Amino acid sequence: MLLGGLEAVQRLLQGAVVLGIRMAETSTQTRAKRTARLSAGRLYQNRWMLAAAILAVLAVHYLGGASTAFAAVVIVVLILFAFVAPRTLAARRLAEEAARAERSPLDRLSGEKLAAAVADPLIIFDRGGAVVHANEAAETAFGAIRSELPLLLKFRTPEMQALIEAVLAGEGNAQTAEYVERVPFERVYRVTASAVGRGTGLFVLAFKDQSESRRIDRMRADFIANASHELRTPLASIAGFVETLRGPAKNDPNAREQFLQIMQNQTGRMARLIDDLLSLSRLEMKPYVKPGVKVELRQTIEAVIASLAPLATQIGVIIERDFPEGAIEVHGDRDELFQVFQNLLENACKYGQSGGRVIVSMRRSTETGEPEVEVTVRDFGPGIPAEHIPRVTERFYRVDVETSRAQKGTGLGLSIVKHILSRHNGRLTIKSELGKGSAFTVHLPAR
Repeated sequence: MLLGGLEAVQRLLQGAVVLGIRMAETSTQTRAKRTARLSAGRLYQNRWMLAAAILAVLAVHYLGGASTAFAAVVIVVLILFAFVAPRTLAARRLAEEAARAERSPLDRLSGEKLAAAVADPLIIFDRGGAVVHANEAAETAFGAIRSELPLLLKFRTPEMQALIEAVLAGEGNAQTAEYVERVPFERVYRVTASAVGRGTGLFVLAFKDQSESRRIDRMRADFIANASHELRTPLASIAGFVETLRGPAKNDPNAREQFLQIMQNQTGRMARLIDDLLSLSRLEMKPYVKPGVKVELRQTIEAVIASLAPLATQIGVIIERDFPEGAIEVHGDRDELFQVFQNLLENACKYGQSGGRVIVSMRRSTETGEPEVEVTVRDFGPGIPAEHIPRVTERFYRVDVETSRAQKGTGLGLSIVKHILSRHNGRLTIKSELGKGSAFTVHLPAR
């Protein structure tokens, strides 16, 4: 009896499939094939559930005495359910997949994760002006910022107070202001306040650090002012002497010779200043170009000493050497390194001439953990006050203006030294003691 029931189920399933295929053939050929495949697929997908249900009905029929007509009706209903139910479930599943596809990956990111990915300080606050979240950059810049802290208590400057109140009042889409943080050191921020989306009740403060750009602007302005002043002084002197020569000293040979000599000195000073400015400009245009040619330092320094020998003899300074045995090579540009040691040795002779001698020493060192070559130019002059040492490599900075001008200095020599050493991945250290002289040491990597 059970085998007969299974055969009946099999015949019903086959008949249903055939019936579905025949019904599909009444439409167009393409639609008929698609419908037939879907129908057969749905029946096949639910074959075990359908078979189990039909067996249950047959068991009730044969064991409970139900009529054959009733069993057939129940089986047909089960077949229709098996045909329709997967379609409804599939439609629901497709709708859910479409909804997931339409959602942006950004919808799955939290505001805290987005804020943490921003390198600049970022503070999110609510309509009451209380902090909701501050990223790590904000806490690093402004200290600990706890949640629910009123921003008006954290930032008390009038500009920030007005900015926060304006954005909370809804005046425009975004508000900007400048904020200066003075502790532990001065930093200038450009602050933008705006609403987060629409209707969220949240607002954001974004801080953009402007300190470096402001520093560069000040350096540029100072450079232009200093360069203008340095050029204006000799030009004014020359203009005055020209006017004198064309007037009162027109027929005075002695005055004319004296004035022409001064004018020649002033034009030489301007020429040196322009040459130094051009050298500095070339170095700054390519600050990261690392030279790669091997330079023998002993030969380079000997060439510098030979070129400055007449100056040393003239001012009564003896140049001494303290070099190790063997050749010492570094990677670099020979002309630029020549300029470095020429500037240092010339300064030592001019400003340390009261000591009567200058020592140029060279040695290998590993004090920093990496092999280096150290070249030290030491004089025994008056020395440099400690408060001036950090600034002597700045452009146009002079410890003694009158002495520097008397020695025909431009105020750019040590700045050029610093830039050249930066190109060579080197550095300059300065040690000085009043009354005992100064030591300028060049550190170059020994590769």
